[in-house]
Amino acid sequence: MALDQALVDAARDQLDRRWPAGEDGGAAAVRLADGRVLTSVGLDNLNMSVTLCHETGALIQAYTLDVAVTATVCLCRDRERGRVLVLPPCGICQERLALWGPEVEAAVPDGTAPGGWRAVTLAGLNPHYWGTAFTADGTWPTQAAHSS
Repeated sequence: MALDQALVDAARDQLDRRWPAGEDGGAAAVRLADGRVLTSVGLDNLNMSVTLCHETGALIQAYTLDVAVTATVCLCRDRERGRVLVLPPCGICQERLALWGPEVEAAVPDGTAPGGWRAVTLAGLNPHYWGTAFTADGTWPTQAAHSS
């Protein structure tokens, strides 16, 4: 299932529930292969080394449910400029998403697109994925290989 405005709206709803307008914060939403949407927020802590990306909770829940992630979006409120930013997955979250393959869609900012974002596959974000070096034919590693 493709990344769409409904997934972005789910992340925005989670952001607004957890952090009222005027507060810093972020949230994410992922769509599962069966159509369900999971949302999550990052774990803030005085000790910055224990914080987590906004997507982490939803990705772990998807893995717990044993249902593939097909799309992801992460939002962050920019209080200083009064806007909500679409954040592409960081390198660590790209590694987490790699479990479900190169066709997972991620929202990236695009000021020329309706809504200010567009969908890009994980392979498009990371065309030189390091994991392909460990497969016999240079293809994206399977979920089993990622989990070994």
